[in-house]
Amino acid sequence: MNAEHTSRITHRKNALHDVCSKILQAPVSFVWEIGSGHGHFLTKYATDHPTQNCIGIDIVLDRVRRAERKRERACLENIHFLHADARDFVEVMPAEARLSAVYMLFPDPWPKRRHHKNRLLEPVFLGAVAKRAGQGMPFYFRTDHTPYFEEAKATFAEHPDWKIRLKTEWPFDMATVFQQKAAAYHSLVAERK
Repeated sequence: MNAEHTSRITHRKNALHDVCSKILQAPVSFVWEIGSGHGHFLTKYATDHPTQNCIGIDIVLDRVRRAERKRERACLENIHFLHADARDFVEVMPAEARLSAVYMLFPDPWPKRRHHKNRLLEPVFLGAVAKRAGQGMPFYFRTDHTPYFEEAKATFAEHPDWKIRLKTEWPFDMATVFQQKAAAYHSLVAERK
């Protein structure tokens, strides 16, 4: 990595840390949606769960802006949308912040073999999430891409910090835009050991 690239990464993480420090003050737990898109799911979740803090992240700035407009129209104070990479976010979260649930709905499956390195559900990331979660915290995952589902299922099953729940009932289930378009999809719920 060259110095300019390293500097950009450091600046991005520092800016994200500053934002997280402002919205995650004091010991706080929150529901985290990775890849929140335009915010449909998490805005509805926050509306139906007004006492829970919610944070949605997405790597596409336009999606984050649209999600923020939904939050503002709904006058919700228990939800924030951030332009962030999931790996960066979990790294810079304040130490006292804890995850109460994680939702990852219809992520890009990066189907080409050479792009599999971009898939988020890998052992190092799941270990980082586990460090920020209490025992029993659920991680909800849903995809319409069968190979990615099978890979994610195996990764959770083999990880020392996670176990797959046999019952996959979701406490909050709203059909996302991608779910409505999918001919079929797969769901799993993993639990922090």
